[in-house]
Amino acid sequence: MHPSGNGADVGLRRAELLAATSLAIDLGLGQPMEHMLRSSLIATRIAERMGLPAERRAIVYYANLVGWIGCHADSQELSALFGDDIAFRADTYGVDMAGLPFLRLMVSHVGRNSPGWERGVRTAAFLLTARHQVGRLIQSHCTSAGVLSDRMGLDREVGQALAYIFERWDGRGMPDGARGDQIPLEVHIVRLADVAEVHLRTGGLLRAVDVIRARRGTQFSPEVADVFAGDAAAIVDGLLEIDVWTAALAQAPDRHRTLHADEADELLRAVADFVDLKCPCTPGYSRGVAESAAGAARSMRMPAADVTRLYRAGLVHGLGRLGVSNQIWSKRGPLSTAELERLRMYPYLTGRILSRVAGLESVVSIATKGEERIDGSGFPRGLVGAELSSADRLLAAAVAYHQLLEPRPDRPGLDNSAAAQAIRAEARAGRLDADGVEAVLAASGHRPARRTSRDGNLTAREIEVLRLVAQGRSNREIAAALHIAEKTARNHIERMYAKLGVRNRTQASLAAIDRGLAPFAIDPTGNG
Repeated sequence: MHPSGNGADVGLRRAELLAATSLAIDLGLGQPMEHMLRSSLIATRIAERMGLPAERRAIVYYANLVGWIGCHADSQELSALFGDDIAFRADTYGVDMAGLPFLRLMVSHVGRNSPGWERGVRTAAFLLTARHQVGRLIQSHCTSAGVLSDRMGLDREVGQALAYIFERWDGRGMPDGARGDQIPLEVHIVRLADVAEVHLRTGGLLRAVDVIRARRGTQFSPEVADVFAGDAAAIVDGLLEIDVWTAALAQAPDRHRTLHADEADELLRAVADFVDLKCPCTPGYSRGVAESAAGAARSMRMPAADVTRLYRAGLVHGLGRLGVSNQIWSKRGPLSTAELERLRMYPYLTGRILSRVAGLESVVSIATKGEERIDGSGFPRGLVGAELSSADRLLAAAVAYHQLLEPRPDRPGLDNSAAAQAIRAEARAGRLDADGVEAVLAASGHRPARRTSRDGNLTAREIEVLRLVAQGRSNREIAAALHIAEKTARNHIERMYAKLGVRNRTQASLAAIDRGLAPFAIDPTGNG
């Protein structure tokens, strides 16, 4: 079940949602965002010069925009072979992707960062089965690309074209070794535009032309290569200076099409499924987060518009994960500082990707806070207490619960009961909102926990101590205010810490705020 969308961020345009998805694809390719948008402009300009009719130019546009959407489905396998899947994809743009140059590139990534002996063993094993392993990955890519294209509502011809995205003019591509005119002309244009954009951006116009000419008749169609090389300056004119987002959307075949609420939800579910294929989680993870968050919001009688925003935020909260290598997601043992920083960037990347879509502003605001915690221990911004709305807290609880159900490199997935116990412990420790946790668990099929005091079973005196701690009082000042010995005050504080599951005064103060205790603290002026 999903909400109806009444009143929440209506009027979304499909072209913008697909363009935003392309930004996530860019990150997974090791390219800066707008790579695919820029290459789509190159592709459509080539198609115009070749006289393709509007319906075929539409295939070129969207096949380019989402052409690599399937590659993220095999990120786990790619990472197992080559380590950093994003770095490997980025490096492929520098070679012809056939013969010895491509083999040398693959070997250079096999076992990278492994001990010498292990890398040697893995390299030898890879060389014995290289074509079979790479072929299997490419077959997976092509199949996934077609399915995801269909799920996103693109024309059937787009999905059919994506089956050829790894084929080459000279027949040395995969998965079927199609050659020449056996490959749709639209794909020949897309493949050239994709590579030309990278070399234009990194090496300039002359470098881009040199690369295309060097691969003419091998990777690229001679006809398409000649069109590009013959009018390259005009084809790429302004591409490195213009507002690419606006320019690319102006070329979208359905740029004026506005989605109904149900259509928007269906497209966002397709995006969610796309993300789940990339990350080390089970299919349906993002949908589960969305449904738990929305169900919790309904049980708390939040407005229908907020329910819809939470549902959509749950679907798309993980989109930025595509910018994090599976080598990090799958690493056993502690992450390095750099790896941890990259992982903690994913909500920020989600926000950057989706902030371009008009009408998703309130969804993005929630979606970027799924990893925040009310004690300030979350990421990426370390928000605390009142900085997190009720909707933010519900999404954080839903994300935390469903992450516990997922297997991780260092542990198996927890069963429902163990996950519920773990998330309730997080609430007792002051990291997650207790009411939000119970609402999420109820929406996920758990029985409500036996209600306990919102104060963590604190005694009346411990509540008084907590209020004073929240005011910033020292142990001596607390003792004086309560007319007790300083040692007694210290003992009360230690017991209060243990009951709340906090370790310092900052966390205790946040717990007081979240429990509505801080506003009633004793006034230090003595005026009540």
